[in-house]
Amino acid sequence: MRILFWGTPDFATPPLRALIGEGCDVVGVVTQPDRPQGRSRSATVAPPVKAVAIEEDIPVLQPERPRGEEFVAAVRALAPDLSVVVAYGHILPKEVVDLPPMGTLNIHASRLPRWRGAAPIQAAILAGDAETGVSIMRMVPALDAGPVLLQARTPILDDETGGELTLRLSELGALAIVEALTLMALGDTAGTPQPDAGVTYAGKVTREQARLDWTRPAIEVSRAIRAYDPAPGAFTVLGDTEVKLFGARVASDAAGDPGVVAAIDEMGMLVGCGTGSVRIAYAHPAGRRRLASLDWAQGRGIAVGDAFAT
Repeated sequence: MRILFWGTPDFATPPLRALIGEGCDVVGVVTQPDRPQGRSRSATVAPPVKAVAIEEDIPVLQPERPRGEEFVAAVRALAPDLSVVVAYGHILPKEVVDLPPMGTLNIHASRLPRWRGAAPIQAAILAGDAETGVSIMRMVPALDAGPVLLQARTPILDDETGGELTLRLSELGALAIVEALTLMALGDTAGTPQPDAGVTYAGKVTREQARLDWTRPAIEVSRAIRAYDPAPGAFTVLGDTEVKLFGARVASDAAGDPGVVAAIDEMGMLVGCGTGSVRIAYAHPAGRRRLASLDWAQGRGIAVGDAFAT
């Protein structure tokens, strides 16, 4: 089976390596173009998936958008039997989805139909879901609505961050896509249609969504800090300085003024919420490095009684 792989970030590299490791014939990789990084924007950095492709001597295509006669001709020249898409970053046109004779599969980081859309991992943590998983589905024109060939589930740990869960789901997706291809080889190619009941959506994370609302209950504030760790980072404002916060736990049910720092010690920084309080281990003030909350206080960046904007 000739496979064309589509992916861009680190999340997509374990599935690509799994396919290669299983001896699949990966005939090409489609990823986003190299992007400038750093303050000067003078150096470009290749997507993680491209680095794997180069290491394995696999041809790489990097269109700005996955469409146009020239690009479609390049895909057709690779003669894939099947496409596998993992966090590529662009919606594929129907012409491209339907080009391989066996169609196009997608590894989606949720148990569909829950959390269709761009940010299912963050959405699951924010909602307090007890478990999540990955779905191997056939791509169709509607967003994440295709028939599901295989699902794998995993619990969400109480203190798990978005970054930690992303890593686990990436590895789970690598195992699941190999199993799905085995099922296809045995003749299970159609998949199961998704039910209409239980559909939820997780849109792309915006900057404003990552701003902390201290008037919310402590459990919700804690979930937001975990969901957006490491990126984009849940943030608040102290005076005129933006501060990203990490390592949050619900500390108590005791009432505290929302956004007001009640205590700082080696356990972290205790901040009041609408109901209850959270204890925060690390802070990253704009223009500075990430610090333990106690180190930040000892450097006179924060003090008991200071208040974050609500």
